[in-house]
Amino acid sequence: MIKDYSKHYSNLTKLMREMGAEMPEVMGGFNKLHEASIKEGVLSSKNKELIALGIAITVRCDGCIAFHVHDALSSGASSEEIMETIGVAILMGGGPALVYGCQAMEALSQFVVLEK
Repeated sequence: MIKDYSKHYSNLTKLMREMGAEMPEVMGGFNKLHEASIKEGVLSSKNKELIALGIAITVRCDGCIAFHVHDALSSGASSEEIMETIGVAILMGGGPALVYGCQAMEALSQFVVLEK
């Protein structure tokens, strides 16, 4: 196991709450942006989380991978849909996305185990 993504998710959530206490306007604005961007619309929240995961892989953001794998599963994405998303990210991001795609696959396996 490379990382404990559940722990990484929990730690980042805690740090974001602390940042919210230090910078309430910034975090409040970000939270509103997140809610508006992910809410159901023409695209489902699930599809939006899958898009966010693909972007997280291609921009090589560990924390984003933890959040969006978790949130994609919470939005109803299947493991198969997440794996296809990883594949598209690899197409668009090349070798570096392959490495981060492997990390997303590991995060997926860890979060799926926690759901059982």
